[in-house]
Amino acid sequence: MTTTQTAPARATSLQRHFAQQQAAFRQAPYPSLAVRRERLARLESMTRQHVDEIERAIRQDYGHRSSVETRLAEITTLQLALRHTRRHLKYWMRPRRVALNWRFLPARGEIHRQPLGVVGIISPWNYPWQLAMMPAVSALAAGNRVMINPSELTPATSRLMAELAEHYFAADELHVVPGDRETGQAFARLPFDHLFFTGSTQVGRQVAQAAAANLTPVTLELGGKSPAIVADDADLDEAARRIAFGKWFNAGQTCIAPDYVLVSERRLNGLVKALERTVSQFYSRLADNDDYTAIINRQYRQRLVDLRNEAEDRGCRVMELVASAEQLEASGKLPPTLIINPHDELRLMQEEIFGPLLPIIGVKDDEAAIDHVIRRPRPLALYAFTRDAAYRGRLIAGTHSGGMAFNDTMLQAAQDALPFGGVGQSGIGAYHGEHGFVTFSHERSVFQQARRNTAWLMQPPYRRWLLKLLRLI
Repeated sequence: MTTTQTAPARATSLQRHFAQQQAAFRQAPYPSLAVRRERLARLESMTRQHVDEIERAIRQDYGHRSSVETRLAEITTLQLALRHTRRHLKYWMRPRRVALNWRFLPARGEIHRQPLGVVGIISPWNYPWQLAMMPAVSALAAGNRVMINPSELTPATSRLMAELAEHYFAADELHVVPGDRETGQAFARLPFDHLFFTGSTQVGRQVAQAAAANLTPVTLELGGKSPAIVADDADLDEAARRIAFGKWFNAGQTCIAPDYVLVSERRLNGLVKALERTVSQFYSRLADNDDYTAIINRQYRQRLVDLRNEAEDRGCRVMELVASAEQLEASGKLPPTLIINPHDELRLMQEEIFGPLLPIIGVKDDEAAIDHVIRRPRPLALYAFTRDAAYRGRLIAGTHSGGMAFNDTMLQAAQDALPFGGVGQSGIGAYHGEHGFVTFSHERSVFQQARRNTAWLMQPPYRRWLLKLLRLI
């Protein structure tokens, strides 16, 4: 689908593809294990056989994208998820026997996981291949047909995805719909059986409103300001290395990147120095460093510059840890930058940063850090660096976040056995592994009455003793 289509033509084309997938699903509403595994195998081949093309397309969209980061985040993570899903799919598909109330025995109860139908996926630009294909893995495993609308901000990757999908899949199995913003809006208005969105909270609200018109259930993978707490017992050098990895991987353009750090005031300078040392080891000669990724485009880069400048103008201490922003203009990069004790009213502290700026906030003590977190909207991730089991327990019981990790960052999202998703403003629903399979399935209750049973005792005409018995229950 091209972006030169008129709005009515675009809507008609989308509806035609959607109707085609609906018809195909009606013809085969419960694909066998073999069919599902074969579709997943094709998805794996579509990625594995074209790794170099995918890497080149993403690099073209970014201007510069670290090859290692592309392989780690876009390819390896997806391949591991595919293998995990194919290995466990037979077990996930089995009906689950459930225990019924003894009063209804010898009846039988089961839960059957049934495909929903046609699933829509709206994917973002920051990990353009992985965040389109990971939900597709779950949706195909659950037996659904899939339509994907990738981001208009990564046109090279979106074009490649559409071309490869057409080669590896029939249009009624998996179909990719690249296009502009209007295409995305029309896509969200289709009456999918489930709509999956990854992106900003602001756009997520619009997607949810569009889906509500059709009563389409949604999964919203959003973001928010994910904090990292460095407790008083934490090793500062270890914490610095792991925070730096999570923050400056993909130049901070990650929904679960640490958005800001909380540390006791007496240890703040020590953490700053540890981060300086770490960044000097991680990245040198930043302008031509292949390990450090560029900002996606000039508009997003300017937004980050504005956030940094506002903090500096308001008297915050701003530390560029490698080269100055001016030196990096031609490369499209922004340096790893610390902003010390920013004011709450700054845009930097009101918006998800989604870039290489890292606020460091000094708090009174570890308990003040917990209080800081619980007074703010629930984030997608919460990180804490501590070996204190009691403090870990207080964090688990007293805070809310989509996911949580102790003594590291981001790696919780790479675990296929753990659900990935937000809570509150950071999202609705979860996926990955079996949790994704369940998201794209209807768990259908099935009750089977036995040949010999006592159900007739509850049927009219009602006996006096039945009312007496019900009063005793």
